[in-house]
Amino acid sequence: MAEKRRKVGNHGKKYSDAFAKLEVGKRYSVEEAFALLPQVAFAKFDETVDAAFSLGVDPKHADQMVRGALVLPNGIGKSVRIAVLAKGDKAKEAEAAGADIVGADDLIEKISGGWLEFDKMIATPDMMVAVSKVGKILGPRGLMPNPKLGTVTFDVAKAVKEQKLGKVEYRTEKTGIVHVVIGKKSFGSQKLKENFLALAGALAKAKPPTSKGTYMKNITISATMSPGVAIDPIDAMTVAGVL
Repeated sequence: MAEKRRKVGNHGKKYSDAFAKLEVGKRYSVEEAFALLPQVAFAKFDETVDAAFSLGVDPKHADQMVRGALVLPNGIGKSVRIAVLAKGDKAKEAEAAGADIVGADDLIEKISGGWLEFDKMIATPDMMVAVSKVGKILGPRGLMPNPKLGTVTFDVAKAVKEQKLGKVEYRTEKTGIVHVVIGKKSFGSQKLKENFLALAGALAKAKPPTSKGTYMKNITISATMSPGVAIDPIDAMTVAGVL
């Protein structure tokens, strides 16, 4: 127990030391923030880096929901297992593109039995009636194919390749915040910054016409165990080329 307390205390000190490197209340430029991140990301493992955007929207209204997907320039540093629901030639295309598992009714039956060893699911439009049978299983886990996200398509080869390259989805939570993984600490500042700017640009372009007032309210980047580094939204939009 004493050893456990000592480890927790050590972690707390490292976090406090990292936090002390940040200027309270300051919103850093994009350049400053990504230069600072490695200094406050203290864990010994390769931490995941996350970006959080607080948007001036009310997700309770359907016309203010911000949702979409994009392929980040440098991927996210994670191996993604892809399941594809397709038949005939489309099933062969999916296999050739690198899908991890391809099936039709047999795959639906497998999922019905509780098998969920995949990260993303892609389906051809003609399979969506079958997919609806397992919607209650896939939906809560964020695995339901969606045409708006490019995961319901006859171009299964393209969809599989995009997911393998690091396609990420974004969606506003109830509080109007969007959380998205933008890579690993080992990517280095430049690649993380490129991924961040691609995401910031996509979110700016996805602004709902009904959103009033300040749209991009707050932005923070952080590693798995690090304190968050606040970024100036105006600088982020300027560098992303949308201002």
